[in-house]
Amino acid sequence: MSKQIALLRGINISGHNKIPMARLREVLTERGYGNVTTYVASGNIVFDDPGTVPEKTAVAVAAAIEEEFGLRIPVVVRTRDEIARLVRDNPLPEGPAEPARFLAVFLSAEPHGTWFQQDDPALYEPDRYAMGDRVVYVWCPNGLGTSKLAAKFANRKLAITATARNWNTVLKLLELADE
Repeated sequence: MSKQIALLRGINISGHNKIPMARLREVLTERGYGNVTTYVASGNIVFDDPGTVPEKTAVAVAAAIEEEFGLRIPVVVRTRDEIARLVRDNPLPEGPAEPARFLAVFLSAEPHGTWFQQDDPALYEPDRYAMGDRVVYVWCPNGLGTSKLAAKFANRKLAITATARNWNTVLKLLELADE
């Protein structure tokens, strides 16, 4: 059976938006999702494809979280095949060599007129970024903590939902979806 992966934005960070993963797995299982698995407490959920398009699954998962935990959490959902394609089509081949410094910023929709589409990439060197299908690949060779580029993606300056995962997490989610 095919899998979907839900990526929650901004949970379990510094005591804010606390969601226990065990209870989240139970909530989604109660709502009919099969073989629900979570990976780390930052909101990565793999489950059997419920037969709905990922955008509708995202709305349903967000509604379940709001109903159970009283939190409005943005959710982005991708299929297993979309994650595999994202890995295969990576336009920044130097990134995976340093997976903790390489991000996939998942977008809820295609962006239009955003800062990263208009800015000169040279402003962020040595950091680099490239667009994919509803994803921005971000490589920060000097680390994420001091990166102006990584900070801009964290500032919520987009009109769409964006949530980032490092490359190690992306690969682990694909592995979980393949089990």
